[in-house]
Amino acid sequence: MQLRTVFARVRFLSLFAVLSLGVAACGGGETTTSAGDGDATGVTGDIQIDGSSTVFPISEAMAEEFMLENPGSRVTVGVSGSGGGFKKFCAGETDISNASRPIKQKEIDACAEAGIEFIEVPVAFDGLTIVANPENDWAACLSTDQLNAMWAPEAEGQVSNWNQADATFPDEALTLYGPGTDSGTFDYFTDEVNGEEGASRGDYTASEDDNVIVQGVQTDKGALGYFGYAYYEENQDSLKAVEVKNEAGDCVAPSRETIADGSYNPMSRPLFFYVKKEAYDNKAEVKAFVDYKLAPANGELIAEAGYVALPEDILSNAVTRLSSGQTGSAPNDI
Repeated sequence: MQLRTVFARVRFLSLFAVLSLGVAACGGGETTTSAGDGDATGVTGDIQIDGSSTVFPISEAMAEEFMLENPGSRVTVGVSGSGGGFKKFCAGETDISNASRPIKQKEIDACAEAGIEFIEVPVAFDGLTIVANPENDWAACLSTDQLNAMWAPEAEGQVSNWNQADATFPDEALTLYGPGTDSGTFDYFTDEVNGEEGASRGDYTASEDDNVIVQGVQTDKGALGYFGYAYYEENQDSLKAVEVKNEAGDCVAPSRETIADGSYNPMSRPLFFYVKKEAYDNKAEVKAFVDYKLAPANGELIAEAGYVALPEDILSNAVTRLSSGQTGSAPNDI
């Protein structure tokens, strides 16, 4: 597993480098935020967003503030997972698609077939957080080997107690909670832990709504789950964040600092949103909202949502991608 964690670190740094160079992700829910019927002070119109539950808190925070400044606008933010969001995006149902992973080739092909050009925009960094019930006093730090023993496809129907994953753990029932298969967080976790994207045992409680995972782990002593850092930070009084053994063999807890400096590996990752080029070019409200999300002053909203704002160089390159109309996904080798 050491080689896998090293490879994961290389993958994270590789994508970070690509973004820096500018070579140029659960049960679906939906939240609509409205600023009311005040006189318009800026742009007007409707903006449709869907996708990642991980990126949702960022879009929700941005939407609330944007509409306070532009009362004639209405931003609707749905949650159907990264994969579900891309299905709607490539079907022409949304203007912006949130993702906790880069767009897949099959999704690129679906958009191309529908004649939809898009611009990929990094928006923040996140640390996928492993959480346990606060009464769990045995799992302080987990390696990817231990996580694999619990989550691998072959564990289905076989590993139902903690001591079956590791003999040093107690004879306590193991209950697993995680994102559904449309989630970019599911894709990332299974790739890093099980060595193949989408490879996972199926007998766990799955939901595209991270709050379902939160509630499940809160009420079950033997539970273990995972989701984006913001959902842990919001519920840290009732959840325990499990440290992860990184490539150097150190046990590292998720925090804004360890996510930003890369030591919380292999669970650190970039977050994205994808905007239709046609909408960005021709819908003033969409352009205004996208520009608003990338305004340096609004990095504070990203931090308030529980994520790590982009460094200045990456943010600048994201703005350049938009202003130059650079379509497609940034090349990377992850």
